[in-house]
Amino acid sequence: MAKCVSPDAISTILANPSPESSSDVPDIVVQVIDLKATGASGNRFMFTANDGKMKLRGILPTNMSSEVMSGNIQNLGLIRILDYTLNDIPNKPEKYLIVTKCEVVSPPLEMEVKSEVKSEETGIVLKPKQENGIKSEVKSEVPGIFLKPKQEMVAKSAAQIVHEQRQNMAPAARMSMTRRVFPLVSLNPYQGSWTIKVRVTSKGIMRTYKNARGEGCVFNVELTDEDGTQIQATMFNEAAKKFYDRFQLGKVYFISKGSLKLANKQFKTVKNDYEMTLNENSEVEEASNEETFVPETTFNFVPIDSLGPYVNGTELVDVIGVVQNVSSTMSIRRKSNNDTIPKRDITIADETKKTVVVSLWNDLATSVGQELLDIADKSPIVAIKSLKVGEFQGVSLSTLSRSVVLINPDLPEAKKLRSWYDSEGKESSMASVGSGMSPSSKSGSRSMYSDRVSLSHILKNPSLGEEKPVFFSVRGYISFIKPDQAMWYRACKTCNKKVTEALGSGYWCEACQKNDVECNLRYIMAVKVSDASGEAFISVFNEEAEKIVGCSADELDKLKSEEGEENPYQLKLKQATWNSHLFRVSVAQSEYNNEKRQRITVRAVAPVDFAAESRFLLEEITKMRASK
Repeated sequence: MAKCVSPDAISTILANPSPESSSDVPDIVVQVIDLKATGASGNRFMFTANDGKMKLRGILPTNMSSEVMSGNIQNLGLIRILDYTLNDIPNKPEKYLIVTKCEVVSPPLEMEVKSEVKSEETGIVLKPKQENGIKSEVKSEVPGIFLKPKQEMVAKSAAQIVHEQRQNMAPAARMSMTRRVFPLVSLNPYQGSWTIKVRVTSKGIMRTYKNARGEGCVFNVELTDEDGTQIQATMFNEAAKKFYDRFQLGKVYFISKGSLKLANKQFKTVKNDYEMTLNENSEVEEASNEETFVPETTFNFVPIDSLGPYVNGTELVDVIGVVQNVSSTMSIRRKSNNDTIPKRDITIADETKKTVVVSLWNDLATSVGQELLDIADKSPIVAIKSLKVGEFQGVSLSTLSRSVVLINPDLPEAKKLRSWYDSEGKESSMASVGSGMSPSSKSGSRSMYSDRVSLSHILKNPSLGEEKPVFFSVRGYISFIKPDQAMWYRACKTCNKKVTEALGSGYWCEACQKNDVECNLRYIMAVKVSDASGEAFISVFNEEAEKIVGCSADELDKLKSEEGEENPYQLKLKQATWNSHLFRVSVAQSEYNNEKRQRITVRAVAPVDFAAESRFLLEEITKMRASK
């Protein structure tokens, strides 16, 4: 069959804005024009669908982003739309085509398809180059013109066919056919009613909270659909009590009457621009055995040498690497309840020639870990989804209950990595990704001499840190510490979380759910840092503040109560000022009174090593000379 756009494709879409199922969608082939990235993360793409006569603005699904990045989908190329819905977008007069499933038909054509080349009995052709009249044969004598034969009309309507199919199905399957199930990738906050079919791949514990509006409870689940797309759903108070027991890990559910909003980047744990909220009126129905599925595991791999900015963050990462070493199983005792759990460390490497240690916990340590130990001499490739990035040895990775480990997966990235390792990687010198990094885990795990900027560079770029925290190194002086600020908080001796005064005596820790006689004081303060370009107030936490002030918060609190000719507390703060330090800082956006503000936080601090500083400055001078 010739590759061409479908005649009146846009009219067909407009006439059927929300098909009952993908089987109801006719053959729709359109040309992609005006393709461009959209959104802060740049992982979604907008385009204009063109059928030669009409055009319609649309959005491609996120799982097709890799096709755009690889060049398979380009401007002027053809795609076949397999499933879609039409949505109203606020402040936009026209409807938008939300493509939920599609496939590539053709690479870019020579030009935009126009309606000049058309016939009542033919489709619109691939290359509209013509000099003579069009004949009705399948192939014209004019080079480059292909005509689409007239399709036989089917005697039965689509509704009749679907009805017959439903009659042959089991009762549970017929029930699922009565609803329009949306893929997660198609959902957005502006959508009307929707129903999704998802598996619960992670379930949190029921947590209680207390704020100005009173007390409440909350829990969340991570949901995955058949395509592997994930979203986090949160339930509060009555909804949390209603659905906590209903949601069971590993089961499949139909969910409707929820709401979506932009995900809070600080707390999200899955790769999705949106997060879902379910209330007490939401509907959650368990799927029958015939309707269950195993979600496709999708990955968004982060190179090992790019793990630094994720250290101690909430965002989980996926990695792929060649196994270099597998340890024996160790038994680790939990501090919280003294339970013993198994752990096994594996070391992996990738094409960046960096290595990182991955800690496998619980069943992964004993099952997958043992399998890796048995074949370690063959240097297997592992792909691991949903890893926590920690601080041990600069950068380290740990599995969670939701983590997935695949050994020698059938993935393009795995084949590419195997080819590299067999040809050159196994002979290459590897280095730990944490070597030469700053000592603090929260520093973004980069050297104090990496990404060196002045304070003015940060202050003059208010958009820094909008998507996720960015890290810089700064050399500056502590120019002012406000003495009457709240410089510390009362912390639990076990977990360092904030405690409150208990009824009677002692201190209550909500995290540990226990009462202690004593507590610790931990710094949480703001200091003014100055350099040659400007000054800024920077947030500092306990470990870094102790290095700046020169004593613990408990010791400083004792000084505050002492008396003398010169206040010892004020003197200690004065001694901490006008000392030069190297700072590793993160820059993020925070919201206060509905106004976005830049928040600069110290992640690591170190005294200036003047020999190393001199070498750094000489290198910078050399770079300046070379650029002239």
